[in-house]
Amino acid sequence: FGAVLFFALIHLGVMGAYWTPPTWRLVALAAFTYSIRMFGVTAGYHRYFSHKSYKLGRVAQFAMAWLAQSSGQKGALWWAAHHREHHRESDREKDIHSPLQRGFWWAHVGWVLSNQYDEYDERAVAEFTKYPELRWLDKHHWVPNVSMGALMWIFMGWAPFLWGYVISTVLLYHCTFFINSLAHLFGTRRYDTPDESRNNIWLALITFGEGWHNNHHHSPGSCRQGYRWWEIDITYACLKVLSWMGIARDLRPRSEEHTSEL
Repeated sequence: FGAVLFFALIHLGVMGAYWTPPTWRLVALAAFTYSIRMFGVTAGYHRYFSHKSYKLGRVAQFAMAWLAQSSGQKGALWWAAHHREHHRESDREKDIHSPLQRGFWWAHVGWVLSNQYDEYDERAVAEFTKYPELRWLDKHHWVPNVSMGALMWIFMGWAPFLWGYVISTVLLYHCTFFINSLAHLFGTRRYDTPDESRNNIWLALITFGEGWHNNHHHSPGSCRQGYRWWEIDITYACLKVLSWMGIARDLRPRSEEHTSEL
């Protein structure tokens, strides 16, 4: 109930823009908080915790989980466990968010709000449950998101809170969720994967590379999802920079054997 209430309230909060119109500074703030948290979703939730496509030290690992959870998309271990299940059952009857099986709205947001998937099998992410700090953060998944909003309200005021937190978070929700819904319905298929994953340049742009979804389902363990020079993959570019700094290590290359990477 709490998750549904928060989701409803933050969407209602977007209406505050009627009384607080944007300025260039507010739009820039919203773009920044969207971008840094989208990187947390794509590099953290997805490419690190779900697919182990690169390595992090323990401190950086915790920081990445915190950044990812500032998006308000529940715990990193919860996210990864369910995402791994999605890959095992992709677009089949047991897929937890296939638009082909249960419709667009279920794939987009219904499964997240449903109580059906509040729990997860810890054995699915056993390599991470050994870290007590990750278990604590996963259990208290709301802390990074709420603390971000509270700090913005206290130190920056209403207008930056509205644009940099409320509106940014709602945009972040739906752009992320489009990968579960639209990226299995609209786009092109370079690889004949056993699902309906598709590449979509527009989704790739707003999700920093996640829209190359057919590429990803072909080789889930690859840290890079945009294979061609023109397939923009901002997340991978940022991870390359982090690797030069010694923070991210062993970025995994593309594998032709996609079934061995789940």
